[in-house]
Amino acid sequence: MYRIRFSLLFLFLCVNIAHALEFRSVSVPVAIFYDAPSVQGKKLYLVREGTPLEVLVQIEGWTKVRDAEGTIAWIERGALSLRRTAIVISDVAYVRKSANDDAPIVFTAEKWLVLDLLKDSPPGWANVRHRDGVGGFVRLGNVWGL
Repeated sequence: MYRIRFSLLFLFLCVNIAHALEFRSVSVPVAIFYDAPSVQGKKLYLVREGTPLEVLVQIEGWTKVRDAEGTIAWIERGALSLRRTAIVISDVAYVRKSANDDAPIVFTAEKWLVLDLLKDSPPGWANVRHRDGVGGFVRLGNVWGL
């Protein structure tokens, strides 16, 4: 009996954790954050293209999201893309040639810079690419959106 309850609880937690890690990026040049799922809602602020957002809830035509600063708001679903990005949250992030702290630095990324996320990242690192095409690896603690 307890084993079944524990298994159900474990499954429930896994589903919720997986859902909490769903991210999208802004797909239009500028999107509006609203306080409610309606264009009649209060406009909170503008978000630029590429910004990663954590998906919290989806309803018809609208998505409730959280940004890197923890702000929760509504955005029109059509303004989101499946494209994966990360945003630099530390003052400076060093993007290295390989996933190693001793690897040469390819470029330095400043806070709020949006980077494309690439696949095949080793533990503790994100494989990223700058919009100019230069890529490398950055420590996970320096970026948000994964």
